[in-house]
Amino acid sequence: MSSYIENGENIKSCIILCGGKSSRMGRDKGSMIIKDKPMIKHILATLNHQINEAVIVLNDSERIARYREFIDPEDYTYRITFVEDKIKNKGPMPGIMTGLGEISSDYALILPCDSPYVSSDYINTIFREINRDYQAIVPYHDPENKLRTSEPLHSIYNKNIIPEIENLISSDVLHIKGLIEKIDAKFVLIDNKKIEKKEFRNLNRPEDI
Repeated sequence: MSSYIENGENIKSCIILCGGKSSRMGRDKGSMIIKDKPMIKHILATLNHQINEAVIVLNDSERIARYREFIDPEDYTYRITFVEDKIKNKGPMPGIMTGLGEISSDYALILPCDSPYVSSDYINTIFREINRDYQAIVPYHDPENKLRTSEPLHSIYNKNIIPEIENLISSDVLHIKGLIEKIDAKFVLIDNKKIEKKEFRNLNRPEDI
């Protein structure tokens, strides 16, 4: 790991957002048992041999302690860091900001803890799309309306957007598509060939399981 830390160009970082209230599900989603293990562990296993570091953003110290009980960093090929969301109950954008402030690289892939179907193929594909001319790599469904049909919680962001996020939060603008409008984003079509639609299925409600 040390060789990667010395050269940020070689690091692949991922930020996993676990700070939501899970109001629709009625309980903490990341720790829910799906196919015999907590939901977040499906994502963590997929990330093995794909990345160098993961930042897991949680909304309080109690939840961090609970996740530490069932996540053993020795089970994974990358470094895991647990951090507390700097701004709570304001949606995912503060979580992205918190995570970007912790990464060793310039870019990080964002993943929500309730998307256990993300594959290693998707992770490889989206990282290959990184281009230094852009601050974000954003997959989308419909060429007629890229922004409206985008998947901002499965996108890659450069940490140089932190000041823009801070400005938006201070103005109480909390939707991530509002952020994407203000930065240089490269849009990548979800075409069911290079990127498949099933990658973006998430579990929000009990009936989704």
